[in-house]
Amino acid sequence: MPARESETGPPRQVHELRKRGGTGRQDQKHGQNGRHDEPIKPNRASDELHICQKTPGHVPAVHSRDYSFWLLLVLLLSILTRFYKILEPPHVCWDETHFGKMGSYYINQTFFFDVHPPLGKMLIGLVGYLTGYDGTFPFLKPGDEYGQHSYWGMRAFCALLGSSLAPFAYLIVLELSKSLPAAMIAASLLIFDMGCITISQYILLDPILMFFILGSVLSNVKFNCHHKRPFSTLWWMWLLLTGVNLAGALGVKFVGLFVVLMVGINTIHDLWRLLGDTHLSLVHFGRHLLARVLCLILVPAALYISVFAVHFIVLSRSGPGDGFFSSAFQSRLTGNNLHNASMPEYLAYGSLVTVKNIRIAGGYLHSHWHLYPEGVGARQQQVTAYLHKDFNNVWIVRKRESKPEDPMDPVELVRHGDIIRLEHKETSRNLHSHLHEAPLTKKHLQVTGYGINGTGDPNDFWQIEVWGGKKGDLIKVLRSKLRFIHISTGCVLFSSGKTLPKWGWEQVEVTCSPYLKETPSSQWNIEDHFNTKLPNISLDVLKPTFPEILIESHIVMIRGNSGLKPKDNEVSSKPWHWPINYQGLRFSGVNETEYRVYLLGNPVIWWLNLFSLALYALMAGVAAVLLKRGIALSQEARQRCMVLLGGGQQMLMGWLLHYLPFFTMGRILYFHHYFPAMLFSSMLTAITWDILLQSCDLIVPSHLAKSTYQGGLVFLAALVLYSFYLFHPLSYGMMGPLAHERGSPMAGLKWMESWEF
Repeated sequence: MPARESETGPPRQVHELRKRGGTGRQDQKHGQNGRHDEPIKPNRASDELHICQKTPGHVPAVHSRDYSFWLLLVLLLSILTRFYKILEPPHVCWDETHFGKMGSYYINQTFFFDVHPPLGKMLIGLVGYLTGYDGTFPFLKPGDEYGQHSYWGMRAFCALLGSSLAPFAYLIVLELSKSLPAAMIAASLLIFDMGCITISQYILLDPILMFFILGSVLSNVKFNCHHKRPFSTLWWMWLLLTGVNLAGALGVKFVGLFVVLMVGINTIHDLWRLLGDTHLSLVHFGRHLLARVLCLILVPAALYISVFAVHFIVLSRSGPGDGFFSSAFQSRLTGNNLHNASMPEYLAYGSLVTVKNIRIAGGYLHSHWHLYPEGVGARQQQVTAYLHKDFNNVWIVRKRESKPEDPMDPVELVRHGDIIRLEHKETSRNLHSHLHEAPLTKKHLQVTGYGINGTGDPNDFWQIEVWGGKKGDLIKVLRSKLRFIHISTGCVLFSSGKTLPKWGWEQVEVTCSPYLKETPSSQWNIEDHFNTKLPNISLDVLKPTFPEILIESHIVMIRGNSGLKPKDNEVSSKPWHWPINYQGLRFSGVNETEYRVYLLGNPVIWWLNLFSLALYALMAGVAAVLLKRGIALSQEARQRCMVLLGGGQQMLMGWLLHYLPFFTMGRILYFHHYFPAMLFSSMLTAITWDILLQSCDLIVPSHLAKSTYQGGLVFLAALVLYSFYLFHPLSYGMMGPLAHERGSPMAGLKWMESWEF
């Protein structure tokens, strides 16, 4: 919409106009001397950069009705491109196997573990339930046919949120540049990008995440555009919506932290500007500060915590995620063996137990019949930590001597400092360590299963200690933190948290650490305890409080995220691959008889974005120098500089914050992680090229400037539309010959060898 002079004009000029009793509209239109292009010298008031700028003079004025028309057109095109062939293919594609399954867990109220916060999966489950999906489809693997199961609602929900990205980008760029052509360029780059289309058409978290990211940016930009009307209704509305969208972004994925940081930087800059305003009292500044604390910190925190509260209430039944969490956490889940359970309070010899590492996601002490492979320590039975409930987690507590135990003997309790053996119930081998190197943690010793029917050697003896205990203290089930000290070597039983290769079934490495410092990785507790000779007690007293389970769930998610490593033959990528569109992802199908969908950005758009980053850096550098040196500029040129250094700078910061952090991450990365950054890159491209084309009046005669500007816009539009025409089969599906074969719809379009369509 047209900018109001009270929002965008230099404060000193507005003050003078009001003193003279004028509105300033005529002066803004014709200039103070009646000349439209008179050079003006900069002053302090006009040097201040705001996110909202005036309409550049080179661009014809557009009525608000026209803005609405183009916005509706953008929305319509975005919906059509996202919903076209939304039900194809009618089988599970790529990560639908994860997020569709998690939606089913919500419908069935079954507890599970995921490395992301729960909001996105909750919304998928809710929409699935409301559109007739009953939560019974197993989502086992990509390619499984949906059959009669109702999956359309979940795909349509993601497509609807994906359809909002182009309108959001249109509104953001329109506010930042006050240029309708720039807004339309930004929208077009997202509407006709096959990558954005593909990632919006399936049951994934990405369109939900990007909806909240751009929602946060749009709300923040709108809020800043009301900085001349503080504490008005619209000012409060946009500030509150910014906080709500920030909570949504962070509630879907931790990547939402990047947009939280972006809004935080803008807010700090805004508060610093207000603090420097000598006309603003400290009391009034305090009101500004408190408003932002309320809407950008307290409200998002409350909403984020509420999402987890709903998550824990809904997922009340035991499920596949139990083993990632502590014993106390599991005791609240219906169906878990610890829920409303009773068992002997103190550990005794002869008891059947499961031993769980205190470290979050440390796993249960586990063994199985498989041996360590040749060249990995001694070729003895593997001992690992396993994150799930399993009969191979059960051990028998034995005395040091291996003589048979008489069932008629009185029960004897285990105490701090006792020397014991742990015999694996399923294989009858003892927990054992020796002077062989551990498989992955090379300074630690290997832990194995050794012996026959409980008979082994002195390397099977372990001293059990209670953390903070003294000799003779009893071992309390669930509550005592234990250490197992190996008698022969003096090392301590340790869960390293490292994932073993396929020969170790990708379970967690267990070692014997020579470092005796108390850490969660070397501490264990007894979880399950069976002994018919002892009386049972109720475990209800161990149920954790909401703050405890909230903190624990975050520790588990963060550790799980950092522990994601590529599996054998799994396609991963590096951050430098992404801006150049180096390699995509197969969503569906491989050979010519299958329905193939390939996630790849529109190469023309992505390479234009990459080139525009360098172009923007050059143009912004020139603009900054011109303003800094006080060069006399026309009103139009000055406004272009302001847009470049205001709105363009915002988009560049968004791109950097959503891209550079991935270079520091040790976890596995995929191509789709770049799409939030791509949104900002596309908006920056729109602003850059619009300013560049406007600036053609500096090098061509004034009567040709308008034609050159319009011709450049038409060329960009034609380029984007033609590239969409060429590459659209990647999103909407291909069958028949592959790209390198004659007759393929993609024949001659494999411009990079790394593309796999």
